[in-house]
Amino acid sequence: MTSIHTNRTAMTALATLRLIDAQMETSMKRISTGLRVNDASDNAAYWSIATTLRSDIKAKSAVVDALGLSRAMTDVASAGMSQAVDLVSEIKAKLVLASEPGVDKTKVNRELDELKEQLRNVAQSSSFNGQNWLYGSPGTVSMPASIKNYGGFTSVGYIEIDKSQTTLIDPADNSNGLLTKDHDVTTAGGAAETFYLLGTGTSGTAKQITLDANTTADELSGMVQAMSKMEQDLIDANALLGVKAKGIERQEAFTKTLIDVSKKALGRLVDADMAEESTRLKALQVQKQLAIQSLSIANSQADMILQLFR
Repeated sequence: MTSIHTNRTAMTALATLRLIDAQMETSMKRISTGLRVNDASDNAAYWSIATTLRSDIKAKSAVVDALGLSRAMTDVASAGMSQAVDLVSEIKAKLVLASEPGVDKTKVNRELDELKEQLRNVAQSSSFNGQNWLYGSPGTVSMPASIKNYGGFTSVGYIEIDKSQTTLIDPADNSNGLLTKDHDVTTAGGAAETFYLLGTGTSGTAKQITLDANTTADELSGMVQAMSKMEQDLIDANALLGVKAKGIERQEAFTKTLIDVSKKALGRLVDADMAEESTRLKALQVQKQLAIQSLSIANSQADMILQLFR
């Protein structure tokens, strides 16, 4: 009977030791990964939800990156447009100066030519990541702005820019460019005139805004009016870019907030309580030592009984 009891004690101690080892392995895994749900076997429901959340977080993070690029493109276009507004304003000021008696219009025209060339350079150089919203053919630019989940379907939301409202120069069609299209005005003398600044104009009757010794005061008044209209078009275009930039900024901040909320929800589901797990591991280590001692005692008793049969 003593031998049977000893064997039972040893088996119990061994089973306890195996159970403690399994629990220790679980605690050590949780401590090393920081997660209490590492795979589906830990908790199938939580693991499924967590996997979906991780996928959503990755998608939203990609949207944040795309919004960052979109914001950069908008900032570049806005910087170019602001520079264009300044140059157009300066051209208008030069035309007003040329209206003064005794001013050498040909010398003023040299300055106008330089300002026009600067405008071309601004339009052509306002590009980022292969995109130029100030130069080239008009069109609609779609920029990823959000991930939409509704009714089991996932789709991408976009912020759109209509380049027809921001294009300064379209080399293929002068009528598409804010700096190349015609502007109809009425001069101070009451004459109906049409002026354009860059390119070749969109009608055979339009006159380029340029000066020579024979340019009349009436023509200058019409040119100033045309430049005022052009300046207002550029201001409106820059305001549009500002609205889009603000929208992108808001969407970026909102998407980051959604990511933070999703991460918190994910943490509540799967993160391990490190303090609790550390305490649990220490307790299991003590239990393991006791189980080893119990097994050792049981084995010692069995050895003592075997000595009696020798």
